Amino acid sequence: MLVTIARYSYPYEAHLARSRLESEGIPAYLADEHTINMQWLYSDALGGIRLQVPENYTQQAQEILALDLEQALIEQQDYQGAACPHCGSHNTEYYQFGRRMAFLVFLGLDFPLYPTHDGILCHHCGARSRQEEPAE
Repeated sequence: MLVTIARYSYPYEAHLARSRLESEGIPAYLADEHTINMQWLYSDALGGIRLQVPENYTQQAQEILALDLEQALIEQQDYQGAACPHCGSHNTEYYQFGRRMAFLVFLGLDFPLYPTHDGILCHHCGARSRQEEPAE
């Protein structure tokens, strides 16, 4: 008997989870995948794409899907985020300047007139900095 352990709105999310389980030796199946691929509006009505495993693998599969391997991947790839120009920390993330204003202008005019710019947000010092445009 198969047990549903997770539900996904998009097929690619379900395939990533299924592949992760199969790489650990757990047989996994996707239900309603093709229906939602053909009629994506049915996704909410059907409860999304269901990831199912045999009943005796339920606990192990849930534990595997609960693992967050992001930090291990960052260390393996030796990735350091963009450096903060204020404090030099690499504890940064992508930030978009002007996004809120662009949204408000779009609501008022029904046309996106306000530009947005890419930047970084530093978690160490809290500074927001615009990224320089790469020279072509």
